[in-house]
Amino acid sequence: MRTLQAQILLVEDERAQREVLSYNLEAEGFNVRCAENGEDALLMIEEALPDLVVLDWMMPLMSGIEVCRQIKTRDDTRHIPVIMLSARSEDVDKVRGLDTGADDYVIKPYSISELMARVRSQLRRSRPVAAGRALEFEDIILDPVNHRVSRNSHELKLGPTEFKLLSRLMERPGRVFSRDQLLDLVWGRDVFVDMRTVDVHVARLRKVLVSYGSSDPIRTVRGAGYALG
Repeated sequence: MRTLQAQILLVEDERAQREVLSYNLEAEGFNVRCAENGEDALLMIEEALPDLVVLDWMMPLMSGIEVCRQIKTRDDTRHIPVIMLSARSEDVDKVRGLDTGADDYVIKPYSISELMARVRSQLRRSRPVAAGRALEFEDIILDPVNHRVSRNSHELKLGPTEFKLLSRLMERPGRVFSRDQLLDLVWGRDVFVDMRTVDVHVARLRKVLVSYGSSDPIRTVRGAGYALG
């Protein structure tokens, strides 16, 4: 079962650049998937939501601008940070990229160390657990570094799957996650797990969260999935 490390989708049509960036992102501890063009990138996002997209502007079949626009206009993907890579250095191009929804704009040529810093910066905001930051929701505190969860000063004993499940829910309180999305985010897209397994682990998580008489913070949305709060 995979860890809490962030999942990066790298979209770059130039093979040499793709290999260099993939190598350096993996060296930073990220799980990396690669797409050679915009159409493949959107299909891969449909299969499994990444935590961040590194996206080249100039690509065959579909430009990075159009890929970014589609990511940012969908309710289920608009939260994903997009870092746009481009040789276009004019202010008007940078403004266009940011106006399309890109969260950051990096001009080629760039230093690998700077790009990695920008990736980490975006992830600190969007996936604080992957960056080692503690999360708080009401009276629940999750510490990813020491793998501890407490509620109202009581330490809670969670299994690894329940810990990952809670971390995903706490990173985006209020957001409804479908069972399919939770399967991808917690178990991984390459692992075959029965859909009912999600319900079983949510039930186990709920049992621990209410073990000291606290209310149940997990909301079941009929026909949609689960949300925290």
